[in-house]
Amino acid sequence: MMCGGTGDVQVADEKVQKICDEVKTQAEKQTGKTYEVFTAKKYRAQTVAGTNYFIKVHVGGDDHVHLRVFKPLPCNGGKLELSKMQHSKSSDDEIEYFS
Repeated sequence: MMCGGTGDVQVADEKVQKICDEVKTQAEKQTGKTYEVFTAKKYRAQTVAGTNYFIKVHVGGDDHVHLRVFKPLPCNGGKLELSKMQHSKSSDDEIEYFS
């Protein structure tokens, strides 16, 4: 992955699921919904002054959302922030950069 560009799509692992678990409340607040299912499936990462994670999350049935989560460098606090969210995604939708 080059600095500033997004990396290849990868299968979500335990680290990415933990990121999703930490921002789930922010996502629910943003959408006004409660998610019984919130499972990370795939992701891409972008190195900036920290890391942007673009994550495909299964939220039940055939529904998915895409999250953009920013993880600042530890020297800047390191607190995860749900920057943006895309709704009405399917399991087939590509994970792409969005702002």
